[in-house]
Amino acid sequence: MKKGILGLLGLSLLLGASGCEKHRAEEDHEKNGHAKEAPTAKAGEHGEHGEHEELPRRVTLSPAVITDARIRTAPVRTGTLAITIALPGAIAADPDRSARISSPAEGKLEEVHFKEGAAVKKGDVLAVVRVPELGKVRGAQAAAQAKAKAARENAARLKALLDKRLTSEQAVLDAEAEARALSVEAAALGEQLVAMGAGAQRGAPFLLTLRAPIDGTVLTRDAVVGQPVTAEHVLGSIADLREVWFLGRVFEKDLGRLRVGAGAEVELNAYPTTRFSGSLEYIGQQIDPVARTVTARIHLQNRDDMLRIGLFGMAYVATGGDQAREPRLLVPRSAVTEIGQKAVVFVKLPEEGAFEMHDVVLGDSALGTVEVLSGLGEGEEVVVEGVFTLKSAVLKGTIDEEGHH
Repeated sequence: MKKGILGLLGLSLLLGASGCEKHRAEEDHEKNGHAKEAPTAKAGEHGEHGEHEELPRRVTLSPAVITDARIRTAPVRTGTLAITIALPGAIAADPDRSARISSPAEGKLEEVHFKEGAAVKKGDVLAVVRVPELGKVRGAQAAAQAKAKAARENAARLKALLDKRLTSEQAVLDAEAEARALSVEAAALGEQLVAMGAGAQRGAPFLLTLRAPIDGTVLTRDAVVGQPVTAEHVLGSIADLREVWFLGRVFEKDLGRLRVGAGAEVELNAYPTTRFSGSLEYIGQQIDPVARTVTARIHLQNRDDMLRIGLFGMAYVATGGDQAREPRLLVPRSAVTEIGQKAVVFVKLPEEGAFEMHDVVLGDSALGTVEVLSGLGEGEEVVVEGVFTLKSAVLKGTIDEEGHH
């Protein structure tokens, strides 16, 4: 009997517990239901915020802005990329635009006025050298000039006496010969001064001024005040880096595919997203016996002073070959920019001053041209110059929207 009562009590407790759990579950379900509604509202808020953050696709510029920004367009065309050969190499100075600084005579450095990296103009004073031999040559030249002057005056005096029959013709001839000899000696000493770098120089007789022979940038310096120098000692080097060379290595198997004058693009390790356009100027005549390569010289304009001597990279040179390739839509590389980690171009619309941003999928590229796999149609006018102005307008529009929101 006792066990039966206990059993009923246990069953009653169990049912009570189940009821409590069911009640709590219903309460939790109601809470969860409300909890699910809240994220929906937040999602709506986030969606509205996302709409405000979405980049504007259309930009309208005034004619004045278009003119100032020099915006230019070109039609999308269908074609095939040029076939290129990749040549590893590095940037080098043009020897015709380079100079070495040295003293033409043995001496000691009194002053140094140049530093590595400094820009100099032709004729700028770079250093002053004390040259003992310079004083001796200048003294000898001055003496020879004075003697030559006296000899010429003596010859003129004797010639006047000859007219009066007061001297002999031989005396006049001897005086004139002596004057000519002394003049030649003075001229020779003047040439020696020119060879020593002090031809037209005035001032302290023992000091030699070294001047910049060209406009350019100082690449190296090996000069300290008090340092003894000789004619063989190079005190520094200067190069005009407005134009430079890329010296690429051509393997034997590729020699027959290259032609002087071919278009080229150089990509440097220091600037992986930038290409420098140039042309193949020279192909070497001698094979390196170890590497089995020939040097190819590509002439480059040093825009924005980005190119530095020794920068390593790869040149892509057009071969002019007929290798089969599928025609695709092509645009100049200058038309493509990146916004929000996406490649985009700006298409000119029929309305005056209106442009539309198109997301594009790009293919291969070569010599300033890029394949467009999607996002454009043939014949559409894309902006190829002044892209930065349109990009700035898009980003500014986004900022304005956020501020307004």
